[in-house]
Amino acid sequence: MLEFDNVSKSFWTGTQRKVILDRASFRVELGRSLGILAPNGTGKTTLINMMCGLEKPDEGRVRRGCRISFPLGFMGGVVGRHSGSENARYIARIYGLDPDYVSAFTRWLADIHEYFDMPVGTYSAGMRQRFTFSLLLALEFDIYLIDEGMPQTTDVEFNRRAGQVLFDRLRNSTVVIVSHQPQTIEKFCRNAAILRHGKLYLFETLDEAKQYYDYTA
Repeated sequence: MLEFDNVSKSFWTGTQRKVILDRASFRVELGRSLGILAPNGTGKTTLINMMCGLEKPDEGRVRRGCRISFPLGFMGGVVGRHSGSENARYIARIYGLDPDYVSAFTRWLADIHEYFDMPVGTYSAGMRQRFTFSLLLALEFDIYLIDEGMPQTTDVEFNRRAGQVLFDRLRNSTVVIVSHQPQTIEKFCRNAAILRHGKLYLFETLDEAKQYYDYTA
């Protein structure tokens, strides 16, 4: 279970205060994936970062009663001077998982050959994307957080394999996805909400949310 209890969050832009959440309360139950529609510039990334603890609320509480991922495509804690193998084993220990399994899974999915045993700081941008996404998928969570759809690399075959692993994970997990496009959310969720002007409006179905979203756009 993931719960926001009377949470507020805002930023000072230099000219005005931008409100992301204004005393918002909602809950994500395991087994009930949630899609959140939000126009660009409303704070989608900040919201998803608060869910996993990368951002703290100004007021209120965020309760996490289960294992919650970082946003897909993000991986904090990776050390550039250490190899892919060393990083995978280190992250596995942080999460209390089998280092041998996490390292082997990441090596298989990333498929960067001998570079897996070289410092991550020597990777190209594409190899780093493949490594960090593969490492995240090696860690099993109860709730997966997705910001604007599944991360993509320039490698079509990797995207296919990683996408299949992700969908296999989601069969037994819950997903929270934030996007400004309804078609992105409908791939994962039936329940939906809309973030607008600091308020989160919950709807029973994605169709109801889409109608309201289009009407107020």
